[in-house]
Amino acid sequence: MIIRPLSLTLVVVLVAGLLGVAAPAAASSHREAPGILGSPQVDGTDFYMFRSYEPGRDGYVTLIANYNPLQDAYGGPNYFPLDPDAAYDIHISNDGDAIEDITFRFRVAEETKNIALEVGEGANTATVAIPLQNAGPFGPFFGNGALNTVRRYRVSVIRGDLANPTSVDSAINPTTNRGLFGMPFDNIGEKSIPNYARYAQGLVRPIQIPGCSDEGRVFAGQRQESFAVNLGEVFDLVNLNPLGDPDAGLSVTDDKNITSLILELPIACLTEGNGDVIAAWTTSRLPKTRMLGDGDSAPLTVETGELVQVSRLANPLVNEVAIGLPDKNRFNASQPRNDPQFLTYVTNPTLPELLEILFGVTAPNLFPREDLIQVFLTGVPGLNDDGSVGEMMRLNTAIPPTPRAQQNNLGVIGGDLAGYPNGRRPGDDTVDISLRAVMGVLLDETVAPSGQLPYTDGADQNAMQFGDAFPYLNNPLPGSPNSE
Repeated sequence: MIIRPLSLTLVVVLVAGLLGVAAPAAASSHREAPGILGSPQVDGTDFYMFRSYEPGRDGYVTLIANYNPLQDAYGGPNYFPLDPDAAYDIHISNDGDAIEDITFRFRVAEETKNIALEVGEGANTATVAIPLQNAGPFGPFFGNGALNTVRRYRVSVIRGDLANPTSVDSAINPTTNRGLFGMPFDNIGEKSIPNYARYAQGLVRPIQIPGCSDEGRVFAGQRQESFAVNLGEVFDLVNLNPLGDPDAGLSVTDDKNITSLILELPIACLTEGNGDVIAAWTTSRLPKTRMLGDGDSAPLTVETGELVQVSRLANPLVNEVAIGLPDKNRFNASQPRNDPQFLTYVTNPTLPELLEILFGVTAPNLFPREDLIQVFLTGVPGLNDDGSVGEMMRLNTAIPPTPRAQQNNLGVIGGDLAGYPNGRRPGDDTVDISLRAVMGVLLDETVAPSGQLPYTDGADQNAMQFGDAFPYLNNPLPGSPNSE
């Protein structure tokens, strides 16, 4: 194998190569495994981790876990709740063993107020529950009296291996000294919630993590889909021009929403004195047993038993386009410490061969792809390696954040060490990075003659599409515009 001499900047992009090694690059991890198709509420779609680039917040790390993919804003009358029986986890490993040292567990709850109206006259009057989630406008100008369903969540802090934790504590809102946080309802429309931005921002809360001296911030709720991708064409045998305009406006997810769990925490709270590099991933879990009732004498469903992992996500694209169909469900249920079992999907990538057949470019022909193996499992030496082996997102917290206006959407391959794959920011174009890496941008031209081409899916992603302050992701699209 021939690998040309590399600067640190070029070496880091190797991490991205692992993300597109089995099939066309596609929408992060939306609907990526057969077993998760029937449970969108616990389907993890994107995971972000970066040093906060909001002015004055560079001593913090922001973690974002997105769930419940491809939400149409008009999806009433029930919209898109998370599962109250599920556990949504963000795991941090800070000591180089690919085992969680801190887990932040979100559990959500819904309370239905059963708003009812009197309908009829005289003896024919009946009090009837309304069929909608709200009986009138609500939000910053109206209060929440007309909201029929109230959503809240708690955050637990679990230290140690989840199989045998050393402690389980509750994070609190230091303003109220309670562990219960409010969650905005989905963006029904501008008549129901006339100023959604102000309504949602009002539910950004401080959070105190037990054992941490400084407060962080937290938000959980609907956001606009944050991943740009030319989805339909990609899965139609890459029915696009992979060497075309990278800003061709071809993202089909622009009209979708997502549900986000967002934490901003002090760096020291995450590293715990174990070095600058942290590794992280998100998972969701459901109770092992589900029983269906008859809907008459029993609840519709009863879920009991230990929690079983059903979704897992760190770097984008891994399960959706790297892991083979027979192993997709198994990957979702697995732990990073056990990832060597999936090594074949990295050593023998098929995406380059597919692109060669479809477009006449020349695929690298090096097997095993040792250039991808090291970074897939270990991180990049000298940048964000932590001595562990496992597919996790790694972030060197000692590297300063790049201000939003100066960020390069190709991350490290574009000379921006604060971007992907050193963590991931909302504006990092991970599809284009992955395409270029898997085609051999790091290899000598004698073995990867097409490796220097500017591959793209034509769906531009950049930092200026997002905010420069917590919670960073954009407000969700409304179910209907203002009728006035």
